[in-house]
Amino acid sequence: MPSYIGLLRTDADSDFSGDFPDFPGCVTAGDTLDVARLRAAEALRFHIDGMQEDGDIIPAPSDLETVMRDPDNRDAVAVLVDVPGGPARSVRVNIMLPEDILRAIDQASANRSRFLADAARAKLREDGQSVALP
Repeated sequence: MPSYIGLLRTDADSDFSGDFPDFPGCVTAGDTLDVARLRAAEALRFHIDGMQEDGDIIPAPSDLETVMRDPDNRDAVAVLVDVPGGPARSVRVNIMLPEDILRAIDQASANRSRFLADAARAKLREDGQSVALP
């Protein structure tokens, strides 16, 4: 199971945010450092899954010295984020949705399944449910 460096940051006017130097565009946030750290693992797994679906090459993890040498990273808290072995097995389901909702989903995302799974995970987290990584 590889581990990647996540950088957690905050300032007086915001919650905690997180990003990954090895994965530009992969970001997360949370109202506490612990929540941001937990969400970082989920964000990284989703990002890697998307890259794999697109056929992109997954980079090797950078080393801490290289990451922290960047002046933009010096104010961040570096954490190691493990990537579980692989996505959970997907199961085909047959659901019915109102046509207008399906149309809105298709406008918002190129991947219906991922959109619905992400929405379900977000709602479960909001309701305080434990959500396993995909």
